[in-house]
Amino acid sequence: MRDGQEHDRGACRRLSVVVPTYNAAGVIGDTVTSLRRALAAVFGADAVEVVVVDDGSHDGTADVARQAGADTVISFPANRGKGAAVRAGMLQSTGTTVVFTDADLSYPPDQVLRVVAAVEDGADVAIGSRTHAGARDGIPATALRQLSGRLFNVLTFPVVHGRYRDTQCGLKAFRRDVAHRLAGESRIDGFAFDVELLHLAERDGLVVCEIPAEVRTSGASSVNLMLHVPQMVRDLALIWWRSRRRISGL
Repeated sequence: MRDGQEHDRGACRRLSVVVPTYNAAGVIGDTVTSLRRALAAVFGADAVEVVVVDDGSHDGTADVARQAGADTVISFPANRGKGAAVRAGMLQSTGTTVVFTDADLSYPPDQVLRVVAAVEDGADVAIGSRTHAGARDGIPATALRQLSGRLFNVLTFPVVHGRYRDTQCGLKAFRRDVAHRLAGESRIDGFAFDVELLHLAERDGLVVCEIPAEVRTSGASSVNLMLHVPQMVRDLALIWWRSRRRISGL
């Protein structure tokens, strides 16, 4: 499954940035370059690892990522879903802190630094929140997308108890041991994987903090409301059912 440049698994970097991609050849090169330049300026070039996971693209995304200098490129032969891509990247990461962010750099490096700082300050998990009181207005979502987001947050209540304002923000950070444990236990391949990670973090009593996040780009979303929302609802039900089985010892 893995290709691209090898690195020493015994080495421990300060930060790993996981970037799940699908047909992102037009933007992934600039994303890898921008992340490396900005984060290396803060942490040092040898302290930052960029892991790109190509989720079955057919436009040469993986090749562009390699050429741009990604440390590791994981290629799926077929599309499996954002959750599967993030999980593979998290499990492959070596950094003391592990972040995942969107391929179009919706959340620029300065916002990556925010969630990294929260983890380094003691949080087990730090999640971006576009509806946080401290978040400035970025590029506004359409009315339909705002409505679907609110509905989805309501539906997450039985799973994560309504604690989070924005479960679906594509910017999250973890301590390395937490990243590996949660990714190893997660099963959801689709967009509801964020909720599953938060559910598992709650189950384990981990410290999760929300950090203000603003969307800075207006690229086309990979979420198809008619297709993905029903899948998300199905996956939420599956997360809940697995949780009840675990509690019941089944």
